[in-house]
Amino acid sequence: MNFIKEEIVQKQTNKRIVINSILKGLFMAATLFSLLVLAILFYRIFTQGFEHLSLDFFTNFASRKPEEAGIKAALYGTIWLMAITGPVSIILGVGCAIYLEMYAKKSRFTRFIQTNISNLAGVPSIVFGLLGLTVFVRMFEMGRSILAGGLTMSLLILPIIVVATQEALRSVPKELQEASYGMGASKWQTIQRVILPTALPGIMTGSILALSRAVGETAPLIVIGALSYVAFVPESIWSGFTVMPIQIYNWTGRPQEAFHDIAAAGIIVLLVMLILMNSVAVFIRNKLSKRH
Repeated sequence: MNFIKEEIVQKQTNKRIVINSILKGLFMAATLFSLLVLAILFYRIFTQGFEHLSLDFFTNFASRKPEEAGIKAALYGTIWLMAITGPVSIILGVGCAIYLEMYAKKSRFTRFIQTNISNLAGVPSIVFGLLGLTVFVRMFEMGRSILAGGLTMSLLILPIIVVATQEALRSVPKELQEASYGMGASKWQTIQRVILPTALPGIMTGSILALSRAVGETAPLIVIGALSYVAFVPESIWSGFTVMPIQIYNWTGRPQEAFHDIAAAGIIVLLVMLILMNSVAVFIRNKLSKRH
């Protein structure tokens, strides 16, 4: 009898080992396929665009001649746009998350708000472009300005920052909050001196990753009327502008093969910017996590 039971157990164990091996192989194949596609993409882009990366490429404006085309206006426009999008989205997002987690009473209304914020994080970006066109460009008469573009992109990434900040606030141990209250601290003092410093790595990581998404978006900016050909550097928040994704899209739409190579060079610059931003997020998270 025991022999039969041992045989059944052995068969079940062997079956599980086989299933685990098959699944491990499938997951490894999926990983290798993803890495292969990424490697091909990087190879294609770098072989096409690396030779066009020069000082002139960063100092020249867009041109109808590929040998004179540069990314200066788009690079400056992207920096200006992030200078507005970053502070507005982070301040509003973190403030909203603090209110929902620390001050708002748990009710149907707050659950309704929470559900809608989570849903907004998955709304297509072009919808936010239509919202920005209606509210900022037409209603507030901001025109095709950097301010209108920055506020539109802030709306796009605001739900992501709110959700990321809420998760970071929830990860703070309750014992720390109770200890702060026990020492006589008020709610705001507890938030300012205990909760926010502890949750800061998660908040900063979520915010920077959200800004990385904003850097690569084009649909909302095209909807509000961002320019595709700009031969000047923005002088204020009311100036017209373009950004790197739009400039790259404009180059790829040209029939000349030389412009496609220029677009590849622009993609390299955009990828480097995104990698740097993501690296900063990882560095900040690791640095601040060691303090707690």
